[in-house]
Amino acid sequence: MTNFDQWMHKLHEMKDYDPERSMPEHLVTRSASARWLEEDVTGNPSRVGVLADVPAKSMEFYLQEIPAGTATDLQRHVHESVHCVVEGSGYSEIGPRTLRWSAGDFVYTPPWVWHRHYNDGTGPVRMILVENSRQLDALGINRRESAGNIPYDKMDRS
Repeated sequence: MTNFDQWMHKLHEMKDYDPERSMPEHLVTRSASARWLEEDVTGNPSRVGVLADVPAKSMEFYLQEIPAGTATDLQRHVHESVHCVVEGSGYSEIGPRTLRWSAGDFVYTPPWVWHRHYNDGTGPVRMILVENSRQLDALGINRRESAGNIPYDKMDRS
């Protein structure tokens, strides 16, 4: 099939769109289906559970656990992200600002701003993470960078 044939096929699909017929087969993703990335992949003591089966086209969903007394790496990415704190408390460095949060709060990280999340409590922090990275992946512009396990004020920004 040529590129033009594929384009025409998509055009016909758009004209004949039926949202109920086009719904994904699986609309519920169980948290137990998360594939957990450990420290050797995340680069920090937190664990990230990838929920790859959520059929969203523009967003990705993750579970994140930060053990007591630890933190994520200092990182930035071009996508937006929102952490919903399910359990625990701590604080985040988002750019030069330090912000406290606890269970029930939502922590927004703007695009390309250096940030790090800390668990200064005695139990684990559990969060649900939503980011618009799939949308940026589709455009070929998603990027992520880590400065390592350092606080924001120790980063060389020269």
